[in-house]
Amino acid sequence: MLGADEAGKGPVLGPMVAAAVRADPAAIPEDVDDSKRLSPARRKALDAVLREDDRVAVAVSLVGVDRIDDPGTDMNTLTVAGQAEALAAVARDGDRAVVDAGDVSESRFASRVADAVASGGGSTDAPDGGATGVAVEVTAEHGADESYPVVAAASVVAKVERDRVVAELDAEYRARGYEGIGSGYPSDPNTREFLREFVAHEGDLPECARTSWSTCDDVLAANEQSALGEF
Repeated sequence: MLGADEAGKGPVLGPMVAAAVRADPAAIPEDVDDSKRLSPARRKALDAVLREDDRVAVAVSLVGVDRIDDPGTDMNTLTVAGQAEALAAVARDGDRAVVDAGDVSESRFASRVADAVASGGGSTDAPDGGATGVAVEVTAEHGADESYPVVAAASVVAKVERDRVVAELDAEYRARGYEGIGSGYPSDPNTREFLREFVAHEGDLPECARTSWSTCDDVLAANEQSALGEF
């Protein structure tokens, strides 16, 4: 059975990460849960257990800021793409997948993911390079990570990978003299302060920013107003 979920759909910084897990249900740890309900330490421990178990296949797909900012797409389409790319890396013909719905219509989302897997996924970090063009039966549900352990496992893998990427970005910008990027979410005051400071110093947004997000527009506008006030 397969499960897929994503992390990082809403942040203003960094990629969205989709993950897929293919496993015998008996191989999924009993205490796996929706990643939001687990501590960071427990998520990392579960991620390690899943990746080290020969009965479990794991794949992730990173949807970068360039794809997110492309005016020709939208987050629902990118969520389909991310989940399909991860699923295609571990799926086999005839598998059944349950995915966390990224659309108000569960059936529409399931159909789009199944079609995308059937047409072949994108690049992932799957060790075997992944499978493409496989026929998978897909069911999509809202809150699937709360109801299906294999989807919860995928949510854990996605969140741990997203946190790893954010930690790397944080270290990169700290090395450049900034005080860190925070969680990357618009509601995080540390993230907003990082954006304000970066734009004030550099005159533009950082490469890790989703420039199409309204948060970025607000930061640029505030910086322009500040510059005009000083003038």
